[in-house]
Amino acid sequence: MRIKLLALVALAFACGPKAVETTEEITTSTHTALDSLLLSENEMKFLKNVKQLTFGGNNAEAYWSFDDSKLVFQSDYAEWGNECDQIFYTNWQTDDLKNNAPQRLSTGLGRTTCSYFLPGNETIVYASTHLGGDACPPVPERRTDGKYVWPIYDSYDIFTADLDGNIISQLTDDPGYDGEATVSPKGDKIVFTSMRTGDLELYTMNIDGSDIKQITSDLGYDGGAFFSPDGNKLIWRASRPQTEEEIAEYKELLAEGLVKPTEMELYVANADGSDIQKITDLGQANWAPFFHPSGDKIIFASNHHTERGFPFNLYMINLDGTGLVRITENDTFDAFPVFSNNGKYLVFSSNRNNGGTRDTNLFVAEWIGD
Repeated sequence: MRIKLLALVALAFACGPKAVETTEEITTSTHTALDSLLLSENEMKFLKNVKQLTFGGNNAEAYWSFDDSKLVFQSDYAEWGNECDQIFYTNWQTDDLKNNAPQRLSTGLGRTTCSYFLPGNETIVYASTHLGGDACPPVPERRTDGKYVWPIYDSYDIFTADLDGNIISQLTDDPGYDGEATVSPKGDKIVFTSMRTGDLELYTMNIDGSDIKQITSDLGYDGGAFFSPDGNKLIWRASRPQTEEEIAEYKELLAEGLVKPTEMELYVANADGSDIQKITDLGQANWAPFFHPSGDKIIFASNHHTERGFPFNLYMINLDGTGLVRITENDTFDAFPVFSNNGKYLVFSSNRNNGGTRDTNLFVAEWIGD
């Protein structure tokens, strides 16, 4: 479910990895690994050898192959022939995306979101609206009531494809929104968000689309879920309207195919949906959570430190909600942080180094934090 986050970025929702050992290291190729891309002393405590991967448009939701050799991501970069978000992949260590377009994996029709590698590293899962029409579905117009909203396109369904972009299978065909699919490190399950009950809930299914099970049931948006490194837990973002006014607003917007993402907190549960725990209570938008390789911490994006809704920076918190630590500290947009399966690298999206434009690009850094 791709969206535009505030006025400065045009991005999407966030959607997890598998623990495998590799011996690969960053190679600069036609890129230069620049610590000058770190914008504060605080970042230097956690990151080094930052490498910029993309150089135009809005690029987000980059996720690693199981062997960490590839990244699959979405981009609306017009120079690659996009009118709205489409899915691409890159051999991140060697490809030169500044001068060469990557391989597109989606059809080029409709709008896409949340791609993820399947076991074997030769196929992906992603959501697309192309069955609902060739054109990009319209983005919501600015509302007269001033509410900032995300669209929930009911034409989204979940597909698998190979690395030549050929669709292999369609995993969902229920009426209404199905998207935000990510894959368990065990390689056996997919977690996704669906409107099939009339509310935005989490579900799991086998990687062939069978054995669908509902994970959440509380009123409010549940999405952007990821499995823990051992596949036993889930982390996700959620809104939980409480007052009569909040509940009425949520239901009215949902009936219009919209959600308001400005108040979200992080929740964790067992992979079967049991033992749900709220782990943040920070206020504003806390989202794009992802497990630290240890399985004991969560890295995420948040704007809770600001009253004006911007910037978004990266934070880390223990699984029990203690020990909040700020990772990035700058006046820009940092989000969609994802650890490599071997724990050596972090890929994220940022407005840094965009030449004063509104472009959001992908960056990979070596992780030197705990």
